[in-house]
Formats: sequence, structure tokens, C-alpha cells
Amino acid sequence: MTRVLVVEDDPQLVRALIINLQARQYRVDAAADGATALRLAAARLPDVVMLDLGLPDMDGVDVIKGLRGWTRVPILVLSARQASDEKIAALDAGADDYVTKPFSMDELLARLRAAVRRTEEVPLAPGTTLVETAEFTIDLLAKKAVRGDRDVRLTPTEWHLLEILVTNPGRLISQKQLLQEVWGVSQSTKTNYLRVYMAQLRRKLETDPAHPRHLITEPGMGYRFEG
Repeated sequence: MTRVLVVEDDPQLVRALIINLQARQYRVDAAADGATALRLAAARLPDVVMLDLGLPDMDGVDVIKGLRGWTRVPILVLSARQASDEKIAALDAGADDYVTKPFSMDELLARLRAAVRRTEEVPLAPGTTLVETAEFTIDLLAKKAVRGDRDVRLTPTEWHLLEILVTNPGRLISQKQLLQEVWGVSQSTKTNYLRVYMAQLRRKLETDPAHPRHLITEPGMGYRFEG
């Protein structure tokens, strides 16, 4: 059974989460503050953490950093904070997803299932060189993309961006992280760069660039690759 640690100081929301999760056969632990959350995580070793950012004793981002010091457990942020920079700060600290309050329980449970699935997926092995989808194939060793039976010509910048995404399948990569890795720290606010290059990659790789299946945008947050 999957164990979930709920870190939230709203008793009514905690009760609703526990009821819904236990009804679906999850084991649930709950913490009302950051210090308790860090202790419980170390003692109970949850499979997923659901974390509110507005805790009474510390900011949730500091809890994320504390967890990331020793575990790669999926962290789903639940927060009323809607500003893009708040979301990006949580993702940069190591959160895997960000759900804005108020949210539907069905959506939250779907994101929880997705987080669990990603931990079960086998990551690219050191010797793996091919990433294959129904529409295109990426050869990481040869630095080549093929769509159908034709090579796709990519610029070095397009390749670098694509490589980061496909080597982290299913993981949401923040805009800031992509900008820093591809263009450098000085360009970490130039989100228009990402929009332009992601549009180019979709035109070259996706069957329907307006409705991409593989190069997915999370508005205001970042991008992810779905195989």
C-alpha cells in the first residue's frame, strides 16, 4: 500500500484528505507543521508527500529543501499561492508538482497517481541511447532526432533543451532551471526564449504542434516530456 504524508495545518482539509485517501487504500500520516513533517518523513518513509507551503513554523519551501537533502520521494505542493515566482521557487527547491487551492479532489488524486507511477518507471539506464515515441526517436549518443524516416535538423540550443526534457521523463522542469541550464544564469528570466524554442521543437517533432502529446507546457511553471 502506498503511504502518503499530508503536511497541512487546516484541520478540515486534513480530514477530507485522510478520508479520501484511506477510501482508496492509501496509508496516511499527517503533520500540522514543518518540524513534525520532517520527523515523520524520516520515521515513516512515505511514498509521496502532499505539502502546504503556508505552515505555522516554517515555509514549505524549507521543508522541501529539508526532504531533498536525503530523499527523492515525490512532493506535491498544495497551496493558495498563485504567483508564478512562488510556484517556481517550490519547483526549484525540488517539488514535483504544484496544485493550486481550491482544487478538486479528483484532480489531486489523479496527480497523486501520476507521481506514484513516475517513481515506478524505470529511468534511462547509463547505456541507454534511444528515447522512442510513436512519432519520433531521439538518439542521445548520436545527438540525432528522427521523425518517421527522416532526420530532423535541430540547432544546438534546440537539442540541449530537448535533451534535458527527454532525460527526465514525466518530470516537470521549471522555466528557471531550463533557462539557467541552456542559456545561463544571466538569462534566467527570459521566458520568451523558452516559448520560442519550445514552439520550434513542437513544429519539428509533434504531429499536431498546437496540441502536443510529448512536449507539454505547465503554464507559468515549466515543461515536461511525456513518452
